[in-house]
Amino acid sequence: MSAFHDLYHGKLVLVTGGAGAIGSNLTSALVESGAQVIVLDNLSSAERWNVPSSPNVLFVEADITDEVALKRVFFEKPDVVYHLAAFFANQNSVDHPERDLEVNGLGSLRLLQYASLAGVERFVYASSGASFYGSDTPLPLREEFMSMHLSTPYQITKMVGELYCNFFYNHYGLKVLKPRFFNSYGPGEIPGQYRNVIPNFIFWAMKGLPLPITGDGEATRDFTFIGDIVDGLLGAGHMESVVGQEFNLASGSETRIVDLANMVNAATGNSAGIQYVSRRKWDTKNRRMASIDRAKDLIGYAPKTNLEEGLELTIQWFRENWERIEDSASFAPGSSSAVRQIATTHAEEQI
Repeated sequence: MSAFHDLYHGKLVLVTGGAGAIGSNLTSALVESGAQVIVLDNLSSAERWNVPSSPNVLFVEADITDEVALKRVFFEKPDVVYHLAAFFANQNSVDHPERDLEVNGLGSLRLLQYASLAGVERFVYASSGASFYGSDTPLPLREEFMSMHLSTPYQITKMVGELYCNFFYNHYGLKVLKPRFFNSYGPGEIPGQYRNVIPNFIFWAMKGLPLPITGDGEATRDFTFIGDIVDGLLGAGHMESVVGQEFNLASGSETRIVDLANMVNAATGNSAGIQYVSRRKWDTKNRRMASIDRAKDLIGYAPKTNLEEGLELTIQWFRENWERIEDSASFAPGSSSAVRQIATTHAEEQI
């Protein structure tokens, strides 16, 4: 963090979605660097206890579509905006497409409007590497390959956010940056029905349950440790070279889901094994691995944490916060077949 101390010291930074996994870790890093941070989060998929406790953090519980809240936080004249809040993610957007459009579309537009009026120095829009690249895009996935044939409302609205960023950059001169995240994981992400696979795998493994895999487990993903994403965000938040650009923040490697499940089971001592369930209709990408060449060239991005190390750190966080995590995790049966089966299995075992 010493490399960023002078760059953020004394800055006022607005982090939307700051109670989430990436947001809470970014907030901690900014506070370490001497910044003042405003966290704006409606706690729809996060918990208040996940927000770093510091006199340098102002927490505002509100939705990004709430214009009264936006006026309140932009009245403080933030220097930098990290827009991480979103209606997350694919299955959730399939179940609730209108809310997805409201938050990811209209919410992002309003933030850009207020940021432009307030004259912020940088607007960092958290985009999604899962959203833009079609199933037939060659690996590694490069920023210039984009598909208009998208599988979920979430993918559509995350693309809309990038397009609005382009408009505000070209029309108003707002200095926007568009990092695209790939399957992030790490301390701070609370498991739940619509959350990422790694926290859910760890949660179920620590409960001694089989890990549900949709499909045959041969699909691959580019799992990126949150600490590496935060380093990339901090580096990008002040460099001129990256203004107006989209760039992948990923590990640059791919891991089979079945191998991930076996790693989690081994690391947690879970002997319940694996449970295969039907693949979700929208899950059309069999392999995913990002090119990180552009991020390396633009901001010197260099991920440092491999999957084994990242899982160990994440499991340690789970153990240290187990009671709060168990109380906060929500797996109400819904549209996901994996969730229905695992919830049913757990309920039957409790009878």
